[in-house]
Amino acid sequence: MANKRIFKKYVESVGDSACASMVDVYETVENIDKAKVADAVEKVLCAVAAAKSNADVTFDKGVKAFANLKEYSKAKQAFFKNLFKKVNEDFYNDLDEALKLFNSAVPQEVKDENKEAVK
Repeated sequence: MANKRIFKKYVESVGDSACASMVDVYETVENIDKAKVADAVEKVLCAVAAAKSNADVTFDKGVKAFANLKEYSKAKQAFFKNLFKKVNEDFYNDLDEALKLFNSAVPQEVKDENKEAVK
């Protein structure tokens, strides 16, 4: 990601999209386990909040801790690259868990109908 602002908007957008899709299915599919869907939506919202919070970290060293400005810039860039990589990985792992929970809430007959519709 280019910076924190863009990363936070990205995470918010992905989370909103996932929640909107889950709520649509919650409202339109009969015999769905509504408690599991609600838990899945909650997990997505928690994943978004955690990712945004974890991205709010600052580089804890100043320019004086390095020999020159170039080394400082390289260290800061590497720090944020690793930070965003880790936060993004955690976000997608949490999102994956929520989607697995959501998929378990959908009745098997609806899954079979969707498979037939795709063919």
